[in-house]
Amino acid sequence: MKAVILAAGLGTRMGEKPKGLLKVAGREIIYRTMRILEELGVEEFVIVTNPRYEPFYRAFVERNGFRAEIVINEHPERGNGYSLHLARGSVDGRFVLLMSDHVYERAFLERAIRGEGLIADRVGRFVDIDEATKVKVEGGRVKEIGKDLKEWDALDTGFFVLDASIFTVTEELAKEKDVVELKDVVKRAELPVTYVDGLFWMDVDTPQDVGRARKLLVMASIKGTGDGFISRHLNRKISTRISALLVDRVTPNQMTVVTFFLGLFAALLNFVSMPLAGIMYQIASILDGVDGEIARAAMKGSQFGGYLDSILDRYVDFAFLLTLAYVTLTEPFWWAIAALAMFSSAMVSYSTERYKGAYFSDAYKDIKRLRRLPGKRDERIFVTMLFLLFGLVKPLFALLAVWSTLRVAMTVYLVWREKGCSERST
Repeated sequence: MKAVILAAGLGTRMGEKPKGLLKVAGREIIYRTMRILEELGVEEFVIVTNPRYEPFYRAFVERNGFRAEIVINEHPERGNGYSLHLARGSVDGRFVLLMSDHVYERAFLERAIRGEGLIADRVGRFVDIDEATKVKVEGGRVKEIGKDLKEWDALDTGFFVLDASIFTVTEELAKEKDVVELKDVVKRAELPVTYVDGLFWMDVDTPQDVGRARKLLVMASIKGTGDGFISRHLNRKISTRISALLVDRVTPNQMTVVTFFLGLFAALLNFVSMPLAGIMYQIASILDGVDGEIARAAMKGSQFGGYLDSILDRYVDFAFLLTLAYVTLTEPFWWAIAALAMFSSAMVSYSTERYKGAYFSDAYKDIKRLRRLPGKRDERIFVTMLFLLFGLVKPLFALLAVWSTLRVAMTVYLVWREKGCSERST
């Protein structure tokens, strides 16, 4: 399957820059769409652009290794429907059509590519309804389309799944009219309508849209599984706002290193003030989510990045608890409790990470009850801060030792129930 991307508009509201090459959350708009569509089976792209932007799109394609053909529209003033018509010699059979200035989340594209005709949204959760193109549907096909429709059934998402028969319509219109808009093609063809409702998509027409799309993409980058109660209800509400500010400025690995040193700084603060150290430890925990959010939002995630982050987190946790024990404990008994707390805290993360090595999958996705099991890193750090604010060091070590050990035991038990029993039965 091929995909046609219309990118011949002059982008007058964006300083006449190629809108498809604007970076939103660390990536060009069309990079994000093209890379996901590649993974979904699109083998080649056809980018229709104007002579002024052609060098920019050609350099973009070569730099990122996309298999793409550049088609020049010498008369972009004739409209985006005419741009589609110019792609007629480059595609045959079933193909995808989309606009270069539209941002889509992966879940939207996964469903849309399986549809037919115009992909429409009856909810429009993330767009300005007044500015969106509306569609009136009758008998499952487009009856009317336009921004000023008083009565409408859905919104045009700028994504289409067509076949080569559409060029019969574009040829008719190109002969009849000097300016051929895509809405003219859609109405004349009476395209079938497929609904993909409520998922994230939006077009980027103004600088304000860039900022809004950036925030929404970062919000959509939250892991979904593996977060503890504190991350879901506190940390992510702060970290996503920080990520939106930094996603175009720093790399995920740079943020991982910054968070690591901030965690070590929190550990050293135990020599100065334990309450202050606890607060700094919690701040580091909040920022610990930023590298992953940036990686997912900017599509810059890597296996090494996740590997490095996991290792550095263990160093931070060990350093914090070790310095805390060093400045407060003298009795061998309490040192033994502290040692158990340090070891079992590390084992909480190891027990789920080792699952990936054994079963090549995410434990939190496979075993849903693990998501509700208390004792994840974010929860332990928050509790650590609370205990240190009141100077309760020994009770903290006792709690961590028991809590983390029970958490590891329950993880092993749930994995055994889910995997061990099924392996024995086979």
